[in-house]
Amino acid sequence: MTDNTSREEGDAVTDSGRAAGEAATDGGSATGDAATDGGVATSGAAQAHSNTDYLGAEVNILNPSTPYMRDHLRIVWTGFAIWVLAVWGPVTLTNLAPGVMTQTMPILQFPLHYFLVAFGAPTSALVLAFWYSRKRDALDEKYGIEHDDVAATDGGVDE
Repeated sequence: MTDNTSREEGDAVTDSGRAAGEAATDGGSATGDAATDGGVATSGAAQAHSNTDYLGAEVNILNPSTPYMRDHLRIVWTGFAIWVLAVWGPVTLTNLAPGVMTQTMPILQFPLHYFLVAFGAPTSALVLAFWYSRKRDALDEKYGIEHDDVAATDGGVDE
C-alpha cells in the first residue's frame, strides 16, 4: 500500500490504518473494516434525486437530507398548521369572543361554536386527507416514485 500523505495528523484512524471514512481503492476491504449496510450517506455533496432511495432513507424532521423529504415535510407541516387552525381555532375563538361564538346561527339554530367543532373539524380532516393524498401523489410523480407493485399481505410471499 502506498503512503497517503493527504491525511492530517488529527484524523481519526480505524483499525485498518486508514482515516475514518476512507474507502479501499482496490474494490476490496482491508482487514477489520466494517461492512456497510447500503445506508444513505450523511455527509458530502447531496446525491442526485434519481440515485436516492427516498422511501428507505432516514428522515430528520428538522434537517431533511433530500429534496423529496424537504418537499414532503413542507406538505406535512402545512397540513398540520391547517389542522391546528381547524380544530383549535373555534375553541380558542369561543374563549376569546364568547358572545359571537355562542350565538345561535339563524338557519340551523345551532350555536356557532358547536357547529364549527361538531361539523367543521371532522369535515376539515376529510378535506385535509384528500388534499394530502393529491399532494403526495404529485410529489411522488415529480420524483419518479411509482407504487405499481402490489405488496404481499401474506407475510411476504408473492403468489
